[in-house]
Amino acid sequence: MPDQFAPLRAAVRYGLIGLVVLTVVSVGISVAAAGTPGLWGSLIGVAIGGGFVITTALSVSLTTRFPASAVGALLLGGWLIKMVIALIVLVALKDAEFYNRYSLGLTILGALVVVLGAEVFGVVKTKVAYVDSAPSADHPDDR
Repeated sequence: MPDQFAPLRAAVRYGLIGLVVLTVVSVGISVAAAGTPGLWGSLIGVAIGGGFVITTALSVSLTTRFPASAVGALLLGGWLIKMVIALIVLVALKDAEFYNRYSLGLTILGALVVVLGAEVFGVVKTKVAYVDSAPSADHPDDR
């Protein structure tokens, strides 16, 4: 029997790999451009942007055996909680001076693009059979 959850696991795995690569690149560029404030902006951006997308993929993969209505409710509730947390963090950082705003913003955007792209790549790259039973002798058109 083919593993129908392999694409979800691949999405999380490739998303995490993409996030690690983005973290290294973003920290390197941000530190070179803005010093220590760039480092903090980049790390906060990775936590917000990458965490937002990765937790959604993890939520989907952890709720695969739940009924569809429960999955929908959990995903919507999780999304609302993530939005509130992101808003609280951004409001708390509004007047702070220890991070670079450009590093933060560009890293959040980069995390969203890189992690989502890596997750899509993981899903598309994973091979899963669409049909798992042989055609019946009663219906020759079932192929």
